[in-house]
Amino acid sequence: MTSPPNSSSDSSQTIAPAVGASQAETSEPFDRTAPRRDVQSERPRVTATLSRVGVTNVEKIVRISDGGDGNLFHAKLDCFVDLAAAQKGVHMSRFEEVVNEAIDEVILKEAFRAEILAGHIAEIIRERQGGARAEVRIEARYPEHKPAPVSGVRTQEIYTMFGTAVASARGTRKLVGVQAHGMTACPCAQDLVAERSHARLTEHGFTDDQVEQIFDAVPVATHNQRGLASLHVGCPEDWDGTIEAADLLKIAEDSMSSEIYELMKRSDEVEVVEKAHRRPRFVEDCVREMISGVVAKYDGSLGAEAFVFARQENLETIHQHNVVAERYGLIDEVAAELAGNDSPARHLTLREWLDPR
Repeated sequence: MTSPPNSSSDSSQTIAPAVGASQAETSEPFDRTAPRRDVQSERPRVTATLSRVGVTNVEKIVRISDGGDGNLFHAKLDCFVDLAAAQKGVHMSRFEEVVNEAIDEVILKEAFRAEILAGHIAEIIRERQGGARAEVRIEARYPEHKPAPVSGVRTQEIYTMFGTAVASARGTRKLVGVQAHGMTACPCAQDLVAERSHARLTEHGFTDDQVEQIFDAVPVATHNQRGLASLHVGCPEDWDGTIEAADLLKIAEDSMSSEIYELMKRSDEVEVVEKAHRRPRFVEDCVREMISGVVAKYDGSLGAEAFVFARQENLETIHQHNVVAERYGLIDEVAAELAGNDSPARHLTLREWLDPR
């Protein structure tokens, strides 16, 4: 094939400068990879602001050095920024650049805190994208080793921590969260079994006092659920303390009838089952235990704008559905209600707390 006039088959040839271009403008070779238009900055056909634009499910494996081999965290990140009405789009590649930069600056220099990393990324995204507001959510799975309750055998458990941050002109608002698995025993079914057992024992000649002694010594049977407890605590922009994920994890696990373990000996199994049946709890009980634990742990130290979100989902065993309970709102309002005051007219939602008016 012949080349067209005034062209060359040599791809390295420099494009001729435009007519009227100065020497300073044409002293560098033409960059074929540079975009001729910044399309994202152009005006869109429909001019309306967008609440959130960004990327989701950005996955990273992060190693945290602790003087030894360190721990590995598998993290997923969602990053968003608002978009002005006159701007066609955001620069998507900048999200990945900011995530990598923030990991180098934050994670490798201090202990991993999902909310600190989320806040750092949100602040940079807001600056780089020119937005009024940026939001980042991190979900990280990590291993913890804990001993089984009786044998003490070490077992590795996988937990999930969450960090959410919103950066705006007010500052950076952060939310710390954890998710843990546990076991619950149904109080309703246990009461029904107790009634039937009481009648049978009475028929065999046992007195009421003797039946009560038996029930005190031997936990009554019921059906169980595997529970999923989620607990989040949020701190306003002017709070500079830290909330330990381990503390939230303990509150979440303690809210259920019993903890569970991936590896157990027989002595551990009987301990877990008996503990659960001695602490029967509804899904609603678990949520109330969580918010009570948060109030007891922090006792007003987080400030008037501190927030709590507790959620419990139980995977039913004698039904095909699951059951869920939630409580969210300002911690001070929760504390006042637990102290006997009237409950608030409505509960502040997580989205309302992250984006205060």
